[in-house]
Amino acid sequence: MPAIETIPPVTSSLQARNISYLALGDSYTIGEAVTQQESFPFQLQKLLKEKSIAVASPKIMATTGWTTDELQNAIKQASLTTKYDFVTLLIGVNNQYRDYPIDTYKKEFAALLQTAIDFANGRKDRVFVVSIPDWGATPFAKSSPKSQEAIAAEIDSFNAANRDITITTGVSYTDITSASRNAVTDLTLIAPDGLHPSGKMYADWALELLPKVLNALTQ
Repeated sequence: MPAIETIPPVTSSLQARNISYLALGDSYTIGEAVTQQESFPFQLQKLLKEKSIAVASPKIMATTGWTTDELQNAIKQASLTTKYDFVTLLIGVNNQYRDYPIDTYKKEFAALLQTAIDFANGRKDRVFVVSIPDWGATPFAKSSPKSQEAIAAEIDSFNAANRDITITTGVSYTDITSASRNAVTDLTLIAPDGLHPSGKMYADWALELLPKVLNALTQ
């Protein structure tokens, strides 16, 4: 369970208008194999509403299987110019899965992080990066030619890269990877497809993000 943090009071200005939210990513952002309402962006929206912050339905820019370059290309093709009150970014598992070079990932992730900041109207404090969960802890991974330990090591390398870039840039970083490995012994954390997180795991991610987003919105 996420650590308990002090949640700041909500001002009347936050209660009076719709807060906009952009979620960038891949299958972990759209909530593959669960309902839309169980995905972490929509669960985060619900939690914020329960704190009297009127958050509009999240704008989701994510597709199952996307790598960093595919997300970059989709953003360019969408010609999205809207600015958002806050943005989340979770991307990289498919780079690892396809054995793409980590040096390429670093460059593309850094560019995507800057894009996320731009979408947040230049406010680094309104951008929230989420680490890549470990799919090696899922039943699906048993059919992989790579061992659970090898997958974990690769995921850790990609997360070390995105964490370093995120922290150096001055952006919030939320590590959900360690908790995702609890799926080895707790199958309720896995969706029916045997690969993606369940709504229960996404709920934990939303709870981890909640105090950070609230703090940023109330500054």
